[in-house]
Amino acid sequence: MTVQTALLQGTQLLQEGAISAPRLTAEVLLAHALHRERVYLYAHPEDELTEVAWIHYGRYLHERLKGKPTQYITGRQEFYGRDFRVTPDVLIPRPETEHLIQASVSRIQPGDIVLDVGTGSGAIAITLALETKARVLASDVSTNALCVAAANARRLSAPVSFFACDLVDAIADHSIDVLVSNPPYVPKTDHPALQREVRDFEPHVALFAGPTGLDIYQRLIADAPRVLHPGGWLLVELGYNSLEPVRAMLKAGWSNVAVEQDLAGLPRVLAARLL
Repeated sequence: MTVQTALLQGTQLLQEGAISAPRLTAEVLLAHALHRERVYLYAHPEDELTEVAWIHYGRYLHERLKGKPTQYITGRQEFYGRDFRVTPDVLIPRPETEHLIQASVSRIQPGDIVLDVGTGSGAIAITLALETKARVLASDVSTNALCVAAANARRLSAPVSFFACDLVDAIADHSIDVLVSNPPYVPKTDHPALQREVRDFEPHVALFAGPTGLDIYQRLIADAPRVLHPGGWLLVELGYNSLEPVRAMLKAGWSNVAVEQDLAGLPRVLAARLL
């Protein structure tokens, strides 16, 4: 079995299984089985697969056909130009969240104390630590997620302090300059309609936020004035159709409310400054 034949067969299997991007997925899974980068597949199409590589490749294809996300099979996901390790204990970082990074970086000043709430894989906190000169803290209610995040920080040499707590419960009053979060925002009523890759494999604690998807926004925004310095920033990623309900939660005491759109033109980030 050559690399080229394995790719063709894997692509066909994934296509028949209605897996999106079948060719790309086959390439990623085969490269992972070979412990190589994808470019190797094109440079060595006639190379023979070892029995071990073929067994691993077959297992990866089977897992993907069962709905397991490619990122959980390979244990990797790129975010903001860096390679992050991911497991089923953390949400897979999405490209849309890079808009939250950009919005945050433009507001962070050198020496600021930044808090990433619900850090998951640590992608946001680690990226902000490496892109700015701020001191970055990161919290999560899941200790398993924190283990993944801390490992990513060590591997990427990012100076982030991680700790377990529910939202900002453990944060001292008026101690944070910039509060950033990509919170759970999927309504529980949407559970049956989600893609099986999301519904059956990604951690529900990082996805769902009550019947309307607004529960975490409400709690976070209500407590943000307590932990932020006057003049501090709150930035949150927005879910589908959540802009107006979330903006309505910013009552008296907030200024400079701004909405930033993603590449599809959808409202993706809401930023507000505490008076």
